Amino acid sequence: MIDLGSLSARLTLGPDGIWYSSGASPVSYPACGNEACYQVEDSSFWFQHRNDCIISVISLFPPVERGPIFDIGGGNGFVSLALARAGYEVVMVEPGKDGARHARKRGIENVVCASIETAGFHPLSLPAIGLFDVLEHIEDDLDFLRCCGQLLQENGRLYLTVPAYNFLWSHEDELAGHFRRYTLKNICSLVESCGFVTEFKTYIFKFLPIPIALFRTLPYRLGVSRALKKMPEGPRGHGIRGKWAQNGVEWLLRQEVRLLKQKKSIRMGSSCLVVAKKTGK
Repeated sequence: MIDLGSLSARLTLGPDGIWYSSGASPVSYPACGNEACYQVEDSSFWFQHRNDCIISVISLFPPVERGPIFDIGGGNGFVSLALARAGYEVVMVEPGKDGARHARKRGIENVVCASIETAGFHPLSLPAIGLFDVLEHIEDDLDFLRCCGQLLQENGRLYLTVPAYNFLWSHEDELAGHFRRYTLKNICSLVESCGFVTEFKTYIFKFLPIPIALFRTLPYRLGVSRALKKMPEGPRGHGIRGKWAQNGVEWLLRQEVRLLKQKKSIRMGSSCLVVAKKTGK
């Protein structure tokens, strides 16, 4: 276990093994979000493939001196657990108490229940930061990225994923508390304006834009109300019906991972994945 008290004067280790901050900050995320995700993450092709892509890319661009990756907004620790199993030291930072508890239940050793603002990490103290589907929940994404840059060590790495293409916007984005979706061009431009240099960029989930457009965006644009009461990360949309369809999707996903392992970018997809390094400028 990492002594997180040496990295921040605001954190206190609780009897449950979770580090807590004294403050709190608002989060654009449904109150039931972590619990809903927790019910489907282990069986979801989407969450599993995102993990496979993240691990493949981080293996090509590892943290400085193999230091710990700080998984900011880490939810229930699903990505953190995959990183730990891949041999990386990881610290999960999550403001939601349900998410932090789920992460400890999954066996994550270093869990901080705080936002990046309230955690109080010392400047230039973190070797790597992961923002996996977090930035779209931040209203001022530019200021947030600048804050991350201030916490990173020189040559520290930033790993991030975000949903792609504003034209795919739907009711699901509104339910999830998103402020926007991105293209590779504008997310890289944003990152680089905060003192980073992009090392690798790609889309992932190449086959998903068309299904999203047909089954989410089009009904949303037509004003078709589905009276949705659940988080979009519930069972809906995370399972594949039919053996042939499942085999086909699994084959497509394996091809994406194969390309990423060869450091090849994918030209389209429903998510963006970016690796950037702090330049010190």
